[in-house]
Amino acid sequence: MVFKRFFFYFWGLLLLGLLLFAPGGAKAEVKKAKSVDELIKMFDVSSCKECHQKEFKEWSESLHARSLIGTPRTLGSMAGTVESLWKEFKHSGVKSIADVTADKLMFCMKCHAPQVQYLEPSGARELAELLIKAAGGDEAAWKKVEQVNINCIICHQEKAIVHKWLDGDIDRNAIYGKKEGSHFDTKLKTLKKSPIMGQAVFCGQCHGTGPNFEFPEPSQCATAYGSYLHAYIPSGGTKVCQDCHMREDNFGHKIPAYRDERMVNKALNYSVEAEGYYYLHKPGDLRPTVRVIVKMYNKAGHRIPDG
Repeated sequence: MVFKRFFFYFWGLLLLGLLLFAPGGAKAEVKKAKSVDELIKMFDVSSCKECHQKEFKEWSESLHARSLIGTPRTLGSMAGTVESLWKEFKHSGVKSIADVTADKLMFCMKCHAPQVQYLEPSGARELAELLIKAAGGDEAAWKKVEQVNINCIICHQEKAIVHKWLDGDIDRNAIYGKKEGSHFDTKLKTLKKSPIMGQAVFCGQCHGTGPNFEFPEPSQCATAYGSYLHAYIPSGGTKVCQDCHMREDNFGHKIPAYRDERMVNKALNYSVEAEGYYYLHKPGDLRPTVRVIVKMYNKAGHRIPDG
């Protein structure tokens, strides 16, 4: 009996110590931005193109570079969601745009602009106003909203570590890639290895598994990673997101999807059979008819459509 008590006591203390003193036990502090301009400056990636010109150009042509604008269907959805905080969600605590705070926006911004979590209430209200104005056609608002996006720092720092208890928290003075070393930048002078940069789970952080139940008002947007895990992998699939969307065809950091004809050709196979004949509807009424059979096969690593 004494041995059992000692056993549980020992392991209990050990677990508590790991939780308290593990490197990833507490999130690294990030300063808050009082305005959208301040947030844009915090996540400025303009210096990246000095050394990574090819990658920067590819990224600048991608939807990630305008993640709040989209095609621009996304922008309309964002503005509508902001307004729904006081028009539809009666228990949100938001009576008008004056009550908007960053946490009220994160059920969309978690993926479309994770840096929004670092906005103070004044900045969150400003962003909400800009989204509505941009959706209404305000060119100046559009240009500013476009600068809040999924950029180099989001992928190569903010999202570079998933298992923080195991791998430690994010080093805010480093940029993450596939190797360790020095990094020729005035602010981010260290290059660290991300354990997940080349894995599907890296993309799965946003292109997710289903509803975001961690929020008071769960949202469901992308479920591509869930489909990948539950269908493609059990069926014997071996590729990761980066294979199809980056490495193959030298897509690089443009990371195209269904709007690129090459991606459509890789993802879908189909056959069409057509047969024409005449149908006698009633005596003297012969009608031309055609029977068409279309078979479509999904060759992608996830369900289509998805995101």
